[in-house]
Amino acid sequence: MGNQALQMALADAGLTQEKLAEAVNRAIERMTGRPGRVSDRVVRRWLSGQTRWPHELQRRALAAVLGREPTALGFVPPPGRPSVAPSEEPVNRRQALATGVALSAAVAAPAPAAPYRVGMSDVRALQSRFAKLIAADHKKGGDKETETAALTLADEALALRQRGACSQRVRRALYATAAACVSSAMWAATDGRRFDAALRHHERAASLAQESGDQAILFRIWSHKGSLYRHLGRPVDALDANDVARRLSITRRDPLFASLGHARHAAILGLTRDKASVDRALGCAREAMLRADPGEWRPVWLTAFYDEAEVHSLAATAYLAAGRPAEAEAQAHASLTLFRPHLARSRAITTARLARAQLGQGEVERAVATAVSIDAEHPRVRSMLDSFTRDLRRIAPGPLYDSWEQQWTAA
Repeated sequence: MGNQALQMALADAGLTQEKLAEAVNRAIERMTGRPGRVSDRVVRRWLSGQTRWPHELQRRALAAVLGREPTALGFVPPPGRPSVAPSEEPVNRRQALATGVALSAAVAAPAPAAPYRVGMSDVRALQSRFAKLIAADHKKGGDKETETAALTLADEALALRQRGACSQRVRRALYATAAACVSSAMWAATDGRRFDAALRHHERAASLAQESGDQAILFRIWSHKGSLYRHLGRPVDALDANDVARRLSITRRDPLFASLGHARHAAILGLTRDKASVDRALGCAREAMLRADPGEWRPVWLTAFYDEAEVHSLAATAYLAAGRPAEAEAQAHASLTLFRPHLARSRAITTARLARAQLGQGEVERAVATAVSIDAEHPRVRSMLDSFTRDLRRIAPGPLYDSWEQQWTAA
């Protein structure tokens, strides 16, 4: 059977045997100034029950890491020995016993500090930093710096989980925060055309999201994977991934999530040139958005970007892919009139879609004028304008193309 109490404590803390050994060694170092020497093998002996009563220093470190006394962790002291060694007793109790005077406790040295307990205030501090990361991403978008910062914040959330004991609610919130951060790294990699990295981030984000049980972040991760496959030109895989997001229960509870799922589905369907399905998905997206309660709380990653402007922008994407440039242009214009000021990257992307739509209708001069107005700082926008340049050379080689190419090359 082994030490079931210790096994349950590890599960509650989300620690592996290796991570427990590392945490115990760090706790010993804090107490003694020297790193501990607890190995995986030692931990296995604890879990199997072979070691029924670890050394005193190990017991104290285990209590600090897991927030429970040794006996509560399933350890059993040898017969005739107290469950708490003299060096582990509160100092004030030893003082009282030594003098025989209970009042001496008032002047005794303070008891050792209680193990750190992680709370929702710690989670909120992480989430505040995550909100700043989201804001930076919408301004810059797709750069390696954003990707790295998101992964660093995820690691901090997981390290905090191992710092001390916490409630089940806090544990889930920490995993959800870590998953959200890795998901942002995934999106930054996708936006920066680093697709292999984005796929790796998806696997990690999905695993963390499962630990959290958070439907909102699960939706985000699978919806992002659908968008990633769309950028890779893999519509079947993209539709399957987006369907995972659309079938989550949160889309039934909150119409705004359903709306985003439908809008991104329309963008993917554009690659299939299924015009009827595109129109149907966009209709569902708009209808669901009308049903959404604007006063309901939602995560910052959703409220920061998803609104009517984004629906129009995704519609422009869908119509462009489906070979309907006039409708794409109308949707792009509608989107650009509604964008909130902080969505600099989204505005640049939609403007690039507008230029492509105008070029697709043979309006070469207007298309070039639109392209010239775009801030091409973002990697994804540069990729879109590279495609625009190739199409312009094919459609209208000559002085106008030469002028554009000179400007684009110098940018």
